[in-house]
Amino acid sequence: MSLFFDYEKKGNALCVRLKGELDHHTSNDLRDKLTTLIETEDIHHLILNLGQLDFMDSSGLGVILGRYNQIKTRNGEMFICSVSPTVGKMFEMSGMYKIIRSVNSEEEALLGLGVA
Repeated sequence: MSLFFDYEKKGNALCVRLKGELDHHTSNDLRDKLTTLIETEDIHHLILNLGQLDFMDSSGLGVILGRYNQIKTRNGEMFICSVSPTVGKMFEMSGMYKIIRSVNSEEEALLGLGVA
């Protein structure tokens, strides 16, 4: 399977919806696209909707952690939402929940940012 994603800019926040598998086959493309969007669209906050992400390996975690660091250098915040149980286990085991805020929905994240 592959990875599909779409995105929507709301103010200086970027909402990204992932579907499929984020692994060593797909992580480089996602990393490059998100890095470019953050830099060229003046993005300060990132919201990742993982509701339709079926699988993620350590390279996927690396992409997410790298974007977290990129957003932090812009004095922004990063949220994940709608995390499936399978992907949630990866976040839990890796300690990512300790650094990246998890909310129930994109709307909740946007409200937290004052963008909604």
